[in-house]
Amino acid sequence: MSASGGTKAIVAALSANLAIAVAKFVAFLFSGSSSMLAESVHSLADSGNQGLLLLGGKKAQREATPQHPFGYGRERYIYAFLVSIVLFSVGGMFAVYEGYEKIKHPHAIEAWYWPVGVLVFAIIAEGYSFRTAIKESNVTRGKLSWKEFIRRAKAPELPVVLLEDFGALVGLVLALLGVGIALATGDGVWDGIGTLCIGILLILIALILASETKSLLLGESAGTDEVEKIKSAIVDGDTVTSVIHMRTLHLGPEELLVAAKIAVQHDDTAQEVATAINAAESRIREAVPIARVIYLEPDIYSAEDAAAGPDPKATPGGH
Repeated sequence: MSASGGTKAIVAALSANLAIAVAKFVAFLFSGSSSMLAESVHSLADSGNQGLLLLGGKKAQREATPQHPFGYGRERYIYAFLVSIVLFSVGGMFAVYEGYEKIKHPHAIEAWYWPVGVLVFAIIAEGYSFRTAIKESNVTRGKLSWKEFIRRAKAPELPVVLLEDFGALVGLVLALLGVGIALATGDGVWDGIGTLCIGILLILIALILASETKSLLLGESAGTDEVEKIKSAIVDGDTVTSVIHMRTLHLGPEELLVAAKIAVQHDDTAQEVATAINAAESRIREAVPIARVIYLEPDIYSAEDAAAGPDPKATPGGH
């Protein structure tokens, strides 16, 4: 996994979540707080998720094989999708169930200082992890808003860690509110309500992650800026006069496939066309370094065909 994959953010989140999971579980044992139990399972699930992201990044680095000629870059998308499933089932559904049981059978919180102390510690630790994820994301986010960054990012790790850490911080505040109100009123139902809210929050975040990673798994094209750079790089104004149509596809976060039909002059020789194509490929790789797999098909430019536009049935999708 490259640095843009957010390895530093993943490791920071993993370290924080492992420490927090242990602290939360100890607090649950001493206090009997269902919010603490839900939060300990949540942190444990998050730790497993970060492990999945690291494993996916490692597997994605394998060399291409005859059976998988375009490599294993999409392994990172698959493991990011698994994260959303774990977050939904282990984190969200467990918290909803635990919250329902606590509301149905409430009991007072014992040794209140344990859950309160652990929650304050967890907020500090998660805040550090969230700060690291934000710092790493800002390197590649550019001028995009956070919503646009999460929707458009081709590397899934940073959006996953960002959403997990954000959900963890909000969940901790909900847990703290639930425990605080339960202690103030002496009614354990509020602890269950806090737990239920945590579960609903985790389910919503899991659904957002699943939706975004599903789009990556189906195959996304290059961004608008990259497409324009590639088109500009292809045309040399001499042998290659225009791009008739082009398709791009992310084979992985840092690997792009480019396929284009290019217009050449009718009197160009095969040697001239081949030389022009090789030069165009070099210009593309210089303009967009992640363009690793490039296929350029020469064709004779036709004003009539150009006016009709590309055939969507012959060349579906893309730009």
